[in-house]
This record gives sequence, structure tokens and C-alpha cells, in this order.
Amino acid sequence: MGTQIKLSSDHHRGKKVVLLQFEYNSQIVNLLKQHFPVRWSQTKKCWWIARREFDFKMFKQVFAEYDIIAIAHEPLRIQKQNKKLNKQISLPKGYLEKLERLRYSESTIRTYSKYMRDFCTVFKDANLSEIGIDEINEYLHHQVQNDIISISQQNQLINAIKFYYEKVLGKSKEYYNLERPRTQKQLPKVLSKKEVISIIKQCRNIKHRCILSLIYSAGLRRKELINLEITDIISERNQIRIYQAKGNKDRYSILSPHLLIELREYYKKYKPEKWLFEGREPASQYSATSIRNILNYASQKANIKRRITPHMLRHSFATHLLEQGVDLRYIQVLLGHSSSKTTEIYTHVSNQEIRKIVNPLDELWNTT
Repeated sequence: MGTQIKLSSDHHRGKKVVLLQFEYNSQIVNLLKQHFPVRWSQTKKCWWIARREFDFKMFKQVFAEYDIIAIAHEPLRIQKQNKKLNKQISLPKGYLEKLERLRYSESTIRTYSKYMRDFCTVFKDANLSEIGIDEINEYLHHQVQNDIISISQQNQLINAIKFYYEKVLGKSKEYYNLERPRTQKQLPKVLSKKEVISIIKQCRNIKHRCILSLIYSAGLRRKELINLEITDIISERNQIRIYQAKGNKDRYSILSPHLLIELREYYKKYKPEKWLFEGREPASQYSATSIRNILNYASQKANIKRRITPHMLRHSFATHLLEQGVDLRYIQVLLGHSSSKTTEIYTHVSNQEIRKIVNPLDELWNTT
């Protein structure tokens, strides 16, 4: 058995956290500092990560060679879900068929199916069509109170349950009126233009440089970059076609003429067959983990201490366009946002107008 890393949920400094306990190991500590926003607690004598910043899937990948033990809270009234039983539970009749008939994306179908199976596992001995609002809300309350799901996951869980009662069973919305959690209003984290160019310059490998440059310069999500095909680069119009992105929507984004030159050089060297960026195997898609690793390495080489994620490049693209004076409506189109309210969040992080404000302290000195 390898070195054990024990994970447990707790409250620390007024927030929900994940505690990390293990016998001191310099390699584990270095990996933690390299990949996660980890902090040391002198009172608890262990490392911790804020619950909303903890990526368990990534944690398992980074510490694949170690024995990870996750300690979950025992539920108050609802029995702990049995993973083995969960795999045996079938989705309610017509649930999957309805999702497919309404052309929901593969990602949404996977998410809804997962949460609906969890729900069915807990209520395996009940008639789902007769379960009341109070019982469902108690189930949701338990999931949140015991740190099983985040706020965004709770909304997905609610949607998965609503889909069953409203779309499959045909019940009215008045019948199913769950309280949704208040969304945490967090501003997107962005990089300065100087930081972006510094990160890109650290990539000596032209493939890696093109990947990070394209995510930033076109405002792409990581999955959108992975799904790009060679034919999606429309060089004569300096455009990139993003096919069937989030919400099954197609859109176009801008292509940097400078990057187009590098993409041509990259193409001659690597000769991809189908996907613009391919993995080690011919015609295989590039992996999301590899993109994150490229960015982590380049950020460290650029001497940037904070944790940088691929999505921050997309946020930075939108913010920098806004600071350059680009109309918010055009930015909305380039990002593929359905609502302008989603794009408006970048007005809160742009310092275009804030820089024009004279600090009152300077004003005082100027009048004396």
C-alpha cells in the first residue's frame, strides 16, 4: 500500500474546506503547491483547500500513485448512497429517450443521467411519481449540507429532477417548485496582457504555443479547442468556426493574423490528419489534461505565483477586448453567450473606466 492521503470536509476560517492529512512527504507537498491553491493550517496541523476550489477529479489524476481516502459525512436522515447499487439502478422509463428526442447535448445527458440515478438510488423503494416536494427538498438539503454537491451542481440536480417530473411525467411547473440556491457572485479571474504574452513566450514547442495562443486570442473554452478540426480555420476571412459548442450552438470567432502564420508553421511540422491539435496517436483528440499541464508549466516559467487555468485565458480575452473599446454585444457573440447579462460581468473586472477615476487622496494633495 502506498502513502495515504486522507481527505475530509470541515469548516475553517468561516468557509467550507477540504482537509488534507498525510505523513510528511516533500513530493506530496510540492505537487500540492504546484497544482492546487493549498494553504497550511497551524491550528489543525494539516493542509487545506477551499471546498469551492477543490477539483477532486484533478486531485485523483495528480496523486494517482497514492492511496486516497475520502471520508464523507454520514447523512442525517437519508441513507448513504451505495455506489455499487447506483450502477444497478436504471433510469426511469422514458427519461433517457426524452433527453435524446429533445436533442440535449451528450454532456447534459451524462450529467442529468448521473444525478437522476443518484436520486433513484436514494428513493429506490418508493414510487417516484408519488414523492412529494418536502421529501425532494430534504434530499437536496442533505446533498448541500454534507458537501456532496456544490451550488452549480445543485442547480444541475434540480434541473435533472425537474426534467423527469415536467418533461417525462408531464406534471405542471406549479407542482414542482423547488427553491434554488442563491448563486455566489464571483468575478472572473483575469490575466494582464503582460502576463498573457509572458506565458505564451515560455512555450518553446510551437504546438503548445499555438494551443495557448488560440484559446486566448479566440476566447475558446478548452473543449472547443479540442474539438476544432483543420477545416474550422478559415484563413481567408481570419475566422475560426466553433461547431456545436455549449448549448449545441455554432459560432465564429476571430483569428489573429500573427497566429495564422504560426499555425501554418505548426501544420507543416506536425501534419495533423483530422483534428487541429491531435494526441500521440494519429487522428486522436488532444487531451484536456495536457492543455492544463502546458499552461501550468508555462505559468511557472513566467514566474506567476497564482494558480492559472485555461478558462482564465478566455476571461482575459473578453476583458481585454472590452478595455480596447469593443462593443459588449460583439464580445457576447464571440464568446457564444446566449444572454448579454453573462457577458456584462466583464464590465466589473475591466479597468478601462476605473483608471480615469482620480483617487480622493491625490485630489486632496492637488488642492493644498
